[in-house]
Amino acid sequence: MTGLLIVNGFIDSSKFSELYGMLAAAAKAEGVELITKKTTEISHSLKDVQKERSDFVLFWDKDVLLAETFEACGVRVFNSATSIFYCDNKAYTALKLAGAGVRTPETVASPLTFEGVGYNDTEFALMAAEKIGYPLVVKENYGSFGAQVYLVRDADELNTTVRSLGHKGFIMQEFISDSFGRDLRVNVVGGRVVSSMLRIGAEGDFRSNITNGGRAERYEAGEEQKRAAIAACRALGLDFAGVDVLFGKDGEPIVCEVNSNPHFKSTLECTGKDLGVEIVKHVKERLN
Repeated sequence: MTGLLIVNGFIDSSKFSELYGMLAAAAKAEGVELITKKTTEISHSLKDVQKERSDFVLFWDKDVLLAETFEACGVRVFNSATSIFYCDNKAYTALKLAGAGVRTPETVASPLTFEGVGYNDTEFALMAAEKIGYPLVVKENYGSFGAQVYLVRDADELNTTVRSLGHKGFIMQEFISDSFGRDLRVNVVGGRVVSSMLRIGAEGDFRSNITNGGRAERYEAGEEQKRAAIAACRALGLDFAGVDVLFGKDGEPIVCEVNSNPHFKSTLECTGKDLGVEIVKHVKERLN
């Protein structure tokens, strides 16, 4: 069995390269040949993509158009183009989760504006804040590793933050104070939880991302947390994902974000569970 590992051609980072190596090693251990190809090495045309011979594509990027092009050629893509699209845009993620009845922070999305225009009127944001309450969290629709996420404490901060975003779309979310600086990363593959860990942010940081100086601890997700993570993946049509679950009052699970391309080195170091191996096993099962 041969697959393509599609990665972004513009990112030159050891963090990403190491992850790609882990996926290739996992595939080799499972008897699968996984060939890494950058998005810049593949012509984004239907005729050219048809020439790329493989049994499947492990799509480790956010280039939805290329993922859809592979699917148009009849190739099974993990995760699907649609799932990647919904996960990559935080506004769509929140909408799909809420529509499926998955508990999330109360969320209001920004209206569309345009480059060169921006948010020259912030009344919509102030109205949303009246509904959500302060403090609240502003998240740009596109962003990873806790970047492009801001804690806003009052109307002045909200005005300043919104105007600083230019024309970038964003969401405003309820701040879950009981989960300040901590969350649960739940890794789901094939509709089941394969590992989980507690993430604790750097001192004083409301975010819990390890990239920003946080740390991870072993933590066995409870049944409600597992059900919430699995339901989130089902709502987004994901074969695998890293689901970030917040701690609501009395420990109630609240799904914060869903990552279609989870970085799992920290998970391996913390839990001893290689998510790459689980993903490759799942791919083999689906194709067989």
